[in-house]
Amino acid sequence: MGLDDKIGNKSQDLGGKAKEGFGKATGDESMEAEGHGDQAKSSLKDAGENIKDAFKKDK
Repeated sequence: MGLDDKIGNKSQDLGGKAKEGFGKATGDESMEAEGHGDQAKSSLKDAGENIKDAFKKDK
């Protein structure tokens, strides 16, 4: 996984956590859900990059 990808995914994850926390603090359920969604997207991207890395190591 490239450093740019790692930074981007971590940024999206942290942004999602911030949205989730803000949504909880303000009672905004849609903001909280959006934060969960951002975190899930970040996790999926990380998983995809890890699979790519595993195939590169095998070659």
